[in-house]
Amino acid sequence: MSSTARSYRVRTYGCQMNVHDSERLAGLLEAAGYVPVEADATPDVEVLNTCAVRENADNRLYGNLGHLRPVKGSHPGMQIAVGGCLAQKDRGEVARRAPWVDVVFGTHNIGSLPALLERARHNGEAQVEIAEALEVFPSTLPARRDSAHSAWVSISVGCNNTCTFCIVPSLRGTEVDRRPGDVLAEIRALVAEGVLEVTLLGQNVNAYGVDFGDRAAFADLLRACGRVNGLERVRFTSPHPRDFTPDVIDAMASTPNVCPQLHMPLQSGSDAVLRAMRRSYRAQRFLRIVGDVRAAMPHAALSTDIIVGFPGETEADFQATLDVVRAARFAQAFTFQYSPRPGTPAATMPDQVPKAVVQERYERLVELQEQISWDLGREHVGSTVEVLVSEGEGRKDAATARLSGRVRDGRLVHFDPGSYPVRPGDVVHTTVTYAAPHHLVADGAPAAHRRTRAGDNWAAGRRPTTPGIALGLPSFGRPAVEEPA
Repeated sequence: MSSTARSYRVRTYGCQMNVHDSERLAGLLEAAGYVPVEADATPDVEVLNTCAVRENADNRLYGNLGHLRPVKGSHPGMQIAVGGCLAQKDRGEVARRAPWVDVVFGTHNIGSLPALLERARHNGEAQVEIAEALEVFPSTLPARRDSAHSAWVSISVGCNNTCTFCIVPSLRGTEVDRRPGDVLAEIRALVAEGVLEVTLLGQNVNAYGVDFGDRAAFADLLRACGRVNGLERVRFTSPHPRDFTPDVIDAMASTPNVCPQLHMPLQSGSDAVLRAMRRSYRAQRFLRIVGDVRAAMPHAALSTDIIVGFPGETEADFQATLDVVRAARFAQAFTFQYSPRPGTPAATMPDQVPKAVVQERYERLVELQEQISWDLGREHVGSTVEVLVSEGEGRKDAATARLSGRVRDGRLVHFDPGSYPVRPGDVVHTTVTYAAPHHLVADGAPAAHRRTRAGDNWAAGRRPTTPGIALGLPSFGRPAVEEPA
C-alpha cells in the first residue's frame, strides 16, 4: 500500500439500499487505489451517500456540507462527493448551493465515482453526472463490506408502486431484476469467503421476477438458497403485502436456512388511510398474511413500519391502526411521524394533521408496541438460542463482559461468553435469562461455541472485499440515520 495513496470516507444516510451502495462505493474507491481514512483523521475524499426519504433530509445534507467547507479549505486537495437519492432529486442544485462540492452523482451511476473524482481534479471544476437509468447493476461492482459473516445481496432495484408518501420510485426508477443464476453466483462467492448469512435486498423484494415474467421467482430463489452449502442464514427485506403469496410462505417454512423472521410494512391499519396512501391491500388482507405466516412458522418474529398522522387520518383511523398492532403482535415496529416530502402527492393533500396531534398519537402507539415487544420477549426466557455474534454488536461490554449477536429470528441478544474465546462471526448457544422490549440477555455461560471462518477472518483483521460478479451475461433481467454507516 503506497504511503501517498489518497484516503476516503463514506458517510451513509437512509435505508439498507444506501448501506449496500456505500459498500460498493468503498469497493470502487479501493479498487482505484484509495485507502480508508484513519479514525479521527480528515480524508482526502469525503463521500456523502444521501437519502431523500428522511425528514429534513435536504437541510441535513446542506448543513453537513456547510460544516465541511472550512475543513476542505484547510486541507488542500480534499474533495467532496455527493451521491444517492437526494443527489438524484436535486441534480444541479447541490453544486449551485454548495459550489465547494467536487462531484455529484446519482443512484444509477455509482460506478462513475472514481472517474468523476479524477476528472474534477484534472479540470479543476465540479463534475455533475446524473444518469436517468441504471448503467450497471450494483452487484457487478466491487464491494468493501463491514462484516466478515453477513452480506447484503441485491436482487432488484427500483419499484413499480406509486405510494403517495414515497419519492423512491421517481429516484431509483422502475423495478429491474437480476437473473437468479447471477444472484446465486454472488451468494456462492460470498459463502466461499466465509459469509454465513445473506440478506436478499430489494425495494419491493417479493415482487422479484416481474421484470422477466416469473411470478414464482422469489419463492424459487428462497428454495435455491437452501441448496447453497455453507449458507446458514437467509433473510430478506422488504416485502410488500400485495405480492405476499402462499408459495413464499411455504418456501420460508420449508427451507431450513431461511430465518423465521418477516419485516412487512403495514403503514396504517385504516383502510381509508391505506387507500389514500395508494397501498394495494387492506387491514384484513394484512392480518390474513400474518395468520398464514404464524400457522406455518409459529415462532416467527414479525416486524413492520407504521406512519402516524398521514393527511386526513382521524382518531378512528388511528384506533384502527392500534387494533391491527394488537392483533398482529409485532416483535418490533419502526414508527414514523408523517411529514411532507416535497415531490410526493401526499405533500399537497388537504387535512394535514397538526403536529401536536401526530406527536400524541405517536406516543400512544410506541407505548402499546413497547408492551407487546416486552411480552413477546419474556416468552423466550429460559429458552436456548443460537446466536451469531455480530460485527458491530460483538464488542465486549467492559462493565458486564457481555458480547452481542442475533438469533435466527433477528432478536438482539447480549450474552456472557464465559471462558470461550468468542469472536464476531462465531456461533454460540446460550440460555435467555432476561427480556427487555428491544433485546434479550443471557447471563449464564454458553452451552456451546462454534468457531467459524468468518470469526477467524475478523480476528486476523481481514476486512472483506468482494469483486464484482461478472458472468459474461446480462446482470439484470432480460432487456428489460445519519443512519448506519
